[in-house]
Amino acid sequence: MLNKTPLDALSLRVIEGLSSQPKTLPSDYFYDDEGSRLFQRIMDLPGYYLSRAERDILVGQSEALLACLSPDALPFDLIELGSGDGSKTLALCRAFDSLGASFVYRPVDISGHAIGNLCRAFEQSKVNIPVIPEVDDYFSGWKPSEPGRRQIVMFMGSNLGNLGEAEALSFLKKIRAKLRAGDGLLLGLDLMKNPHTVLAAYNDPEGVTAAFNLNLLHRLNRELGFDFQLDRFSHYASYSPLDGAARSFLVSQVDQHVSSPSLDLSWHLEQGETIYTEQSQKYSRAMIERMAAESQFVPAQHFTDAQGLFCLSHWRVA
Repeated sequence: MLNKTPLDALSLRVIEGLSSQPKTLPSDYFYDDEGSRLFQRIMDLPGYYLSRAERDILVGQSEALLACLSPDALPFDLIELGSGDGSKTLALCRAFDSLGASFVYRPVDISGHAIGNLCRAFEQSKVNIPVIPEVDDYFSGWKPSEPGRRQIVMFMGSNLGNLGEAEALSFLKKIRAKLRAGDGLLLGLDLMKNPHTVLAAYNDPEGVTAAFNLNLLHRLNRELGFDFQLDRFSHYASYSPLDGAARSFLVSQVDQHVSSPSLDLSWHLEQGETIYTEQSQKYSRAMIERMAAESQFVPAQHFTDAQGLFCLSHWRVA
């Protein structure tokens, strides 16, 4: 019988991942306090274009975004799944407010710490809009909007790209099932581009992304009693322009055993064996259109930054 605490959920997923072939670890556990701090550093790196490109679209094209999301000026709820600290969305909300939009911002995030930071940032900014936060998972925390209000769901930061194709499609269909005619979905999607540009975003010379990847082992040592020796592993990033997937791995530098007395389990890793930790899918326009159609949306409009690196894609419900 499965326990329901976060620690038990982590244990079960780690046992499953390390027992599979190839070995894997769950990327959604990257973000402990140290992982979140390292990711903030990653977003400031010269080669990590994703956050800057997305922010440029949100801020620089806010008027066109509002016209697309609410062409009839109907009041709407801006529902952000996985809002984090809301730093990018704050700029968008400020712009929408200045344009006279009638809306409520409803961030949903499983992290109470992130939601707390978001609320403080909005209070300090004095943006004149209602903020109704929910600390919960995406679909439990998403409460249906009242009749007469449009729902605009945001899923940003290329987070969809962390899911495999089947998992991503299932997730999109769950979103579609909660929407009504006239509602919309705004997706942040990283586009396929020069492979060197993509690879540089996940293999920075400063070593911050490597530290971020290795920190996952540090978390398992701390929370599950593992004995991973971090200096016996190295970070490896790859990108395949054939399928548009950037992938990250941890590579065992030596033959070694890793164990967790608290789980009463151990695993052997050969020299050169990898642990697959993360995928970040990059999309072509054709892939985006196909995903929208398969999840029963109508793609309405795509917004890209000046360099064509990133896309905000608006899908609507017919």
